[in-house]
Amino acid sequence: MYDSASDKPCVVLVPDGPNVIEHYDRLIELLTPHLRVVCFDMPGFGHSLPSPSYEHSLNQGAAAVLGVLDGLNIKSTTLAFSCANGFYALRAAQIAPDRILHLVLSQTPSLTAMHRWVDRIIPWPLKTPVVGQIVGWLFQKKAANKWYNVALPKATRAQPFQDKALNALNNGACFCLAGVVQGLCREHEESLSNVTTPITVIWGTKDRSHKPTDPNSLCKSVPHAEVVQFQDCGHFPDVEQPERYAEILLERIAKAVKNHHVQTDDPAI
Repeated sequence: MYDSASDKPCVVLVPDGPNVIEHYDRLIELLTPHLRVVCFDMPGFGHSLPSPSYEHSLNQGAAAVLGVLDGLNIKSTTLAFSCANGFYALRAAQIAPDRILHLVLSQTPSLTAMHRWVDRIIPWPLKTPVVGQIVGWLFQKKAANKWYNVALPKATRAQPFQDKALNALNNGACFCLAGVVQGLCREHEESLSNVTTPITVIWGTKDRSHKPTDPNSLCKSVPHAEVVQFQDCGHFPDVEQPERYAEILLERIAKAVKNHHVQTDDPAI
């Protein structure tokens, strides 16, 4: 976990596996002069090993997020999550809307669209309980390495991303793709339909894995979501174009904090 531990407004970042905290070095560097930046790995990814009872459900993921906020005494924050982690952010905002000022979600479609993505992209063994966990563990390095070749634009060098991921995996990190796939495939889109927190979706249009996915699909569940497209990015707009991403994030947080102060007259963030 990384925590800049300042008294500035807070943003919480979560890497989208096989990305790890080290992939966020540049984004963290850009944000820390302006924000309290917290970056941690969700259970099952990076060096956050999941407990045997952790099934990657929406409720468990949200509890993990809110547990970090409690442990770090963060009263309110913006969550800047990506892909599948965005669903855990949405559930956290449902559970504690007074604590989540804004959601900035990269490459997070609707749950229905995510289920279709799983059907297209994920090999069937990974979708099978127990078998998927075994296969995923045996081939996690190979899967991580190949993933970047599909997720990034053809013009983007995959090796810098691969090197950081493989270095983490070689040093004990985990990539529980089967677990998160199985966990979220048990969830239903309707369960995320009443989120009221302001939402910005940042979508990389050159993500070949999501080529058939509608970038606006999340708006079917949360119509107030604003979608911003990065035409030169793939699956990781936050780390592919950190300067542009940071600019949008800082603008959204400034607005969210201002609105929060107006509503509560409470300067504590």
